Amino acid sequence: MFSFTVYKGAPDGAPVQSTTTKPKELTGDQVLLKVLASGVCGTDLHYRKKDMVLGHEGVGEVQAVGPDVRALRVGQRVGWGYQTGACGQCRPCLTGDETYCAGRQMYGSASPEQGSFATHAVWPEAWLHALPPGLSAVDAAPLQCGGATVFTALLGVQPTDTVGVLGVGGLGHLAIQFASKMGCRVVVLSGSDRKRDEALRLGADRFLATSQLLLRGGGAPPPAADDAWELDRLLVTTSALPDWAVIMPMMAVRARIVPLSVGGGDLVVPYAPVLLRGVVVQSALVATRAVHRDMLAFAARHAIKPVTETFPMTESGVREALDRLHRGEVHFRAVLVPEDEPETGRHKM
Repeated sequence: MFSFTVYKGAPDGAPVQSTTTKPKELTGDQVLLKVLASGVCGTDLHYRKKDMVLGHEGVGEVQAVGPDVRALRVGQRVGWGYQTGACGQCRPCLTGDETYCAGRQMYGSASPEQGSFATHAVWPEAWLHALPPGLSAVDAAPLQCGGATVFTALLGVQPTDTVGVLGVGGLGHLAIQFASKMGCRVVVLSGSDRKRDEALRLGADRFLATSQLLLRGGGAPPPAADDAWELDRLLVTTSALPDWAVIMPMMAVRARIVPLSVGGGDLVVPYAPVLLRGVVVQSALVATRAVHRDMLAFAARHAIKPVTETFPMTESGVREALDRLHRGEVHFRAVLVPEDEPETGRHKM
């Protein structure tokens, strides 16, 4: 048997070091990975009191492969995300929508004995994504969930579209970069002016503080000659619902609103503005494998990188990263790195 270190949730919310054991001989399309980095996602906070290994934004190096592995080779770097399996036979699977498979295997409900907060992991080849050159392990880790999620929400946008990003955080700062590199005009909405400079540096064309709009009586800012403030798509990356009285007047006819962050309560949207302007409210789940791989290629080609702070992959490091994330003290994305990896040490983009 092969044993490796993992970090699990605990009843008091303080993750603990543990050990997972796997058969030494790999079977089928199993791939043994040495974890190089793991993103720390807001979803991990939901499971920190559950008896399961935490983490689902993993990057690893292939250490060994099973007899049925066809593409991956020892020494390759790969990533994996929220989903690690599906039935492969249902209609959603056969039409490329495996994220909606009734038998899907998702973080939090499948494979509780392993995750990306670990020294190693064993996953099927079909759910691993080879990293293109140009992406470091630290930069690639938050893309495995956060990056894949916002990329999915941007599918179908045109370079002539204006994309709104509500919130400049772990998801929002990635959405700004992706939308900008897709050629879109990017309008960022945030509660205050505090993140204006950073949003513009990341690629935003316009920054609007919603608090100032409220002081003016709500609604959209005065229209520009090119109607650049009308949003063709809005990504809601905050967990709290926006003030729709401010947002709805900014939406273009047949615009699309995509809520991304997981918050409590119901999604409540005013009926009349949606009806009268043909606005669509559409969810975006985790990326399919095809979209995930397109996202990685796009990020590498356009040098899209998350803003990160790194923490050691130790019991104390995991606790500190989760505690700081819970308190809102992480600047965009936290990444765990094994102490023997050269990328350990806090840094930002």
